Amino acid sequence: MKYLEEYLKYLKYEKNYSQETIDSYEEDLVEFYDFIKQEGLELLTIKYEDVRFFLMELDKKKNKATTVSRKLSSLRGFYKFLINREYTTNNPFILIKSPKKEKKLPRFFYYNELEEMFDSIDLSEPLGQRNRLILEVLYASGVRVSELVNMKTKDFNGEEIKVLGKGNKERITRIGDYAKEVLDLYLSDGYKELNKNNSDYLFLNKNGGKLTTRGVRYILDEVIKNTNVKKKISPHMLRHSFATHLLNEGCDILSVQELLGHESLTATAIYTHVTTDRLKDVYFKTHPRAKK
Repeated sequence: MKYLEEYLKYLKYEKNYSQETIDSYEEDLVEFYDFIKQEGLELLTIKYEDVRFFLMELDKKKNKATTVSRKLSSLRGFYKFLINREYTTNNPFILIKSPKKEKKLPRFFYYNELEEMFDSIDLSEPLGQRNRLILEVLYASGVRVSELVNMKTKDFNGEEIKVLGKGNKERITRIGDYAKEVLDLYLSDGYKELNKNNSDYLFLNKNGGKLTTRGVRYILDEVIKNTNVKKKISPHMLRHSFATHLLNEGCDILSVQELLGHESLTATAIYTHVTTDRLKDVYFKTHPRAKK
């Protein structure tokens, strides 16, 4: 396992990957190590044909196409590392094609569902103010949960938020009047009570420490339990709602791309598939033969 340990250190100290990403790589690689040990194979000399058997094992375990693609990406990167360090000249994964990914449309909330969630939160308590602000900022700005938990009070300037995104790339996004109103309330009231350790971070737990991504997911789960909305909730679902609603209201896709912090327009284009309501409205309002 020495190669695995060395690779994980490389990801942490040289590539500066997050611990969550490193844990994901480790899980994939340990599974592969278990396979080659079970089959009596050698890590540095394993062949293309052996990898095919590994893929068959993944198929037996009912892994989704997206999961298999991720595992293959992890293993390709690992063998590229081994070759660069001159431990081997063999990369058995280089000829393996990833399976076609299932095209899943992003799940989102309708605005009336979001309103019900907003209204269910008690703003008289510090934790209620914080929870409402979490919901408001995620929906108003479309930020990722990892970006949200790293926000500091100094990152907010009126309606603008300075966001540190993937690859340490900085961008400016915005919040509207509703989120700004809750932000002002939180900073003048609940935040003062929660900030027992004089922290710079905006979103704090009940002990005054920085809120984690897991903590945010737990909070959202608790919020939706107090509503009649029968959907599972996640921070990314609020990001999907942000993008979908903007496009439905006529925002151009390039602006949505910039607000989301997507490098490629392809990543943003998936939201155009869920904006049929907007297209239908435009058609019936503008086509001369659409209505009598």
